[in-house]
Amino acid sequence: MKYFRFANAKICRLLVAITVLSFSVVNAQTTEQWEKIKGDINLFITNDLGRNGYYDQKPIAELMGEMAETIGPECIIAAGDVHHFNGVASVDDPLWTTNYELIYSHPELMIDWLPVLGNHEYRGNTQAVLDYSKKSRRWVFDQRYYTRCYEDKKAGVSLRVIFIDTTPLISKYRKDKETYPDANLQDADRQMAWLDSTLSVAKEQWVLVVGHHPIYAQTGKSDSERKDLQKCLMPILQRYNNVDAYLCGHIHNFQHIRHKGDPIDYIVNSAASLSRDVEPTDGTVFCSPEPGFSVISASKDHLNVYMIDKSGTVIYTVTN
Repeated sequence: MKYFRFANAKICRLLVAITVLSFSVVNAQTTEQWEKIKGDINLFITNDLGRNGYYDQKPIAELMGEMAETIGPECIIAAGDVHHFNGVASVDDPLWTTNYELIYSHPELMIDWLPVLGNHEYRGNTQAVLDYSKKSRRWVFDQRYYTRCYEDKKAGVSLRVIFIDTTPLISKYRKDKETYPDANLQDADRQMAWLDSTLSVAKEQWVLVVGHHPIYAQTGKSDSERKDLQKCLMPILQRYNNVDAYLCGHIHNFQHIRHKGDPIDYIVNSAASLSRDVEPTDGTVFCSPEPGFSVISASKDHLNVYMIDKSGTVIYTVTN
C-alpha cells in the first residue's frame, strides 16, 4: 500500500474529497456495494456514542443496522464513551435507554456488543457498565480487559481482538480522583502483565488491540495521554511482532497513522455522534472529520478496515 503525508489541513480535506469521489462509483450507498466489502470474518466498531440520538447518532445507528443486514457482523465493538458526559449511575440509569437501547434498536444490531470503558464512563459508576451485561443479553462485558477469537475454518482465517482499559493507564485520570474516582483503583501493572501474556500466545493470523485512547493521533487533548500510552503500551505491542493494528476512539474523527519501521497501523475510529475537525500530524496517512463507524473485514489474504461516513460511503480503507 502506498502512503502519503500531508503538509496541512487543506491538503487533508482535499484528499477526503478526492477519496469520496473515487469511491463513489464503487462504494456508494447500495447493498450491492456493501456486499463487496464483506470478508470471511466481519466486525463493526463504533465509539463516542452517547448523545441521546442527537448529532447524527440516530441516523448512523440506523445505517449500521442497514449495513449489518448485508454484511452480517459477528459483533459490534464499542470502543468507549457510550455515555456522555458523566457515565451512568447504575444499571437502571435512564441513559441506558436514551443513549443505547432506543438508538441501536435495529434488529440486526441485536448481536453481541463488546465494549471497553472510556474516560466518560470513568466519570460515573464503571462497575454498573460491566453489570449491565446481567440485564442485557447483547451487552457482553464482565471484565475490564479481555480477548475474543474468531475463526472461519473453511476459509482458513482466524482473528483475535484484545480489549484493554486505557483510562487507568493514563496518569492525569489516576490523579484526578474526584472526577474519575475508579481510575486510581485499577491495577495498571496487572493489566499490562495480562496483555503481555495474552500477546505471547496469540497465534491467530490477524491480531487487533482495541482501547479507547489513541497512542498516536492529531488532537487538542493533552499530550500526556499519548505519551503515557506510548511508554506503557508500545513495548508490549511491539514485543511479539504479531499486532496488526491498534484501534481506538476518543478524538471524534477518522485517522490512520503509520510510522517508519513500525508495522502496526494506528487507527482512530470517528465518533458515532458529534465529530470534530482534524489536521495531519507526524505519520498521518489519512484523516477526515466525518462522523461514522468502521467495518473490520478479515480474509486469509487481507485484513481491511473500512471507514464509513454517515451516508454509508467508504471514504478510506486501511489494508494489511
